[in-house]
Amino acid sequence: MYSQKNWIICCFFNFLIACVFGLLMRYVYLFPLDFINYSFLLHAHSHVAMLGWVYMMVYVLIVHFFIPKEKSEKPIYGRLFWCTEIAVIGMMVTFPVQGYALFSIIFSTMHILLSYLFCRLVWKDSFKDKTPAVRFLKSSVLFMILSTFGVWCLGPAVSTLGKQSAFYQIAIQFFLHFQFNGWFLFAVLALFLKQFQHTIDKRKFKMFYSLLIISIFLTVAFPIRWFVENNILNWINTLGVVLQLLAFIYFYKMLKPQIIDFKANLNRTAMLFYSLALCSLFLKIGIQLLTVFPNIAEVSHQIRNFVIGFIHLTTLGIITGFLFGILVQNKMLSGDSSVMKNGAKCFILGYIATEVLLFFQGGFFFFGKGTITFYYQSVLIFSLLLVLGLVLMMTSIRKDHS
Repeated sequence: MYSQKNWIICCFFNFLIACVFGLLMRYVYLFPLDFINYSFLLHAHSHVAMLGWVYMMVYVLIVHFFIPKEKSEKPIYGRLFWCTEIAVIGMMVTFPVQGYALFSIIFSTMHILLSYLFCRLVWKDSFKDKTPAVRFLKSSVLFMILSTFGVWCLGPAVSTLGKQSAFYQIAIQFFLHFQFNGWFLFAVLALFLKQFQHTIDKRKFKMFYSLLIISIFLTVAFPIRWFVENNILNWINTLGVVLQLLAFIYFYKMLKPQIIDFKANLNRTAMLFYSLALCSLFLKIGIQLLTVFPNIAEVSHQIRNFVIGFIHLTTLGIITGFLFGILVQNKMLSGDSSVMKNGAKCFILGYIATEVLLFFQGGFFFFGKGTITFYYQSVLIFSLLLVLGLVLMMTSIRKDHS
């Protein structure tokens, strides 16, 4: 037996800590503190956000929606959740203190090994029907396992060629690409498709699913191109982003007949989060289409603002937007609570404002216009809204729990 509400509170706690780390990074950039290492804090922020918030929340929702009740209530799911949380707390404590070193590597390795056990349980215990949602779930699990191959390559890469080698950098990008665009994206799409009650057109789904799978494998050429100069990689990425666009055109066509009924069952808060997720998704597709132009592709990883903006677009906009929407739609979060509504508005305003600032500043650098006046101060202030929004949402959850 497990307490779903406690799991959700735990996930939000991880998210809050990740956001506080992010806020602290903004602060020490303006007001350096001798006892805080910016690079170590960055590692802590990214690991806790990705593995403490997204992974753990996806865990909770997969168990809720895809594992039959008689199986989800087995002790293994609760024990595995809390063991994984120990790994997250370990990373939360060790990364800010030592960066990538013995103990932080032990905890991050522990997280990967526990995730393998979770994948095995999901594959064994999940519903056996071949619905679109289940197919996406099974694919997401395979992408999760595939992504970790990049992590296992890091040790040999460091010992043979060093951290500055193309092999080491490509291994990191391989992991990140298949985590975000494979495991996390497919998992949230599986959860989203699970919310649709009526049968989905099989032909349109097959086209969407097949095109998206192919595009995920092709677009890994884009980050590889940063470290390997080969024009063929440009063409592979171009084909990938075009297929991705076609995939989501089929995604829209596939769900169009059900959109009116789907929207009718949503309250305003759930609608707000889903709108955030879908707008961010199509903006991401648009940005990826721009990378077919060589000059834009070249600066996309050289200008740090673009890199951070794109990562936040995926994690805060798409993935978190879908997760929040699903939680509110299914009454796991109270969308009618005034505290929750204010928290949602605060969070979304903070997200949009920081994204606009990041991409505008990136554009200023691209055109050689320098730094926007009060840019760093503005990003710090609007990042505070993300933290405030999360605090309000957690307060609402605690009230409901009480």
